[in-house]
Amino acid sequence: MGSLALKNVCKSFGNVEVLHNINLEAEEGEFMIFVGPSGCGKSTLLRIIAGLEDATSGDVEIAGDRVNHLPPSKRGIAMVFQTYALYPHLTVKKNMSLGLKQAGEDAARIEEQVKKAADMLELGPYLDRRPAELSGGQRQRVAIGRAIVRDPKLFLFDEPLSNLDAALRVNTRIEIADLHRRLGTTIVYVTHDQVEAMTLADRIVVLQDGYVEQIGAPMELYNDPDNMFVAGFIGSPAMNFLDARLLDMPAEVATIGLRPEAISLGSEGPISGKVSHLEHLGADTNVYLHVDGKLLTVRLFGQQDFEVGSTVHLQFAPDAVYRFDKDGKRIR
Repeated sequence: MGSLALKNVCKSFGNVEVLHNINLEAEEGEFMIFVGPSGCGKSTLLRIIAGLEDATSGDVEIAGDRVNHLPPSKRGIAMVFQTYALYPHLTVKKNMSLGLKQAGEDAARIEEQVKKAADMLELGPYLDRRPAELSGGQRQRVAIGRAIVRDPKLFLFDEPLSNLDAALRVNTRIEIADLHRRLGTTIVYVTHDQVEAMTLADRIVVLQDGYVEQIGAPMELYNDPDNMFVAGFIGSPAMNFLDARLLDMPAEVATIGLRPEAISLGSEGPISGKVSHLEHLGADTNVYLHVDGKLLTVRLFGQQDFEVGSTVHLQFAPDAVYRFDKDGKRIR
């Protein structure tokens, strides 16, 4: 088992600072996810933890030891990349065992570790195949298996599901969650997909422009965001933001936020809008409205129908309204 601590970590490329004073801790056995839009610094931060990049300043500690000076092979980590990074000429078994062979492990231990990982990931029937003979999901499981056999203190996942189609992403996501439960090893995982973050993480680190915006459990971030960025990034469909002048709000409130599922539609209500488009999803219906010059999303349960171009009114409970000041900070 391993833990991670980042203390005042900064990273600059020339005169451009891309990570600003990052401080966080992942507890032993925790599944922590870094999430944020492209360019927010999440992959750079993961590479610093791995030792593939050097921090400009600050410390990285793994299992209580400062590892800034150590190469990746000495940090007790195993990394799973977006692109699998498998050797095409080697079998699944040889791909999984190569790292242990290079580390000088004896044959019996290598055999034991490969069998254990193959059984866990249901790769037994494929051990003699080469990567070209596998599906994308199977290749990703081989890459995960190659990490497991090293028995690391810390697993690092860099957008491991990005190359999979939608159905495989769901299946592999479930497999990774089950794997974490069985191994109990600390995992730090990077993704731009907030649905992955919400469904996998014990805690989520939300990053924007190299700053940590908020750290918390998935539902904590969803129900109690600190600012407009977190409120808008966590949740699908995203939170709607409207000018606070549409409601009778105190002067310090500049923007109000409403979750799509917190809104119902009727013939009267405090805010009106014009129906722009409908998405019929079977179990749900997303209704898009033009309200005060903005496009707003309403998520309704079941199969609903509204005439495009018709005027409807928004209905919602007072405690469903999120309030933000002019700088986007939450007013509680």
